[in-house]
Amino acid sequence: MSTKAIESHRKQPKECEQLLDIRQEIDLIDQQIISMIGKRYQYIKSAAKFKTDEAVVKAPERFASMLLERRRWAEMEDLNPDVIEKMYRDLVHYFINEELNHWKEQA
Repeated sequence: MSTKAIESHRKQPKECEQLLDIRQEIDLIDQQIISMIGKRYQYIKSAAKFKTDEAVVKAPERFASMLLERRRWAEMEDLNPDVIEKMYRDLVHYFINEELNHWKEQA
């Protein structure tokens, strides 16, 4: 089902009449989030071709600035920035390790 089709069948939180409605909506959201993480991973793998060594793969300055930006975005959404930072820190560490493995295989 396309994203637009999913969106047109979605209920807003206040429109949910039972717990099952809420669970179904959460499942749809989580499916979209995981799909977007998969798309993000495809960009990570594609970026490997532009990186020349392990330091460039790890990019600590980019990593730090990215985390600060995600914290700001979390605050804008009224979310705990510490939780969002941890989530992204874990996700990006995983992707960095995957990218390093991919990069080493190509070298």
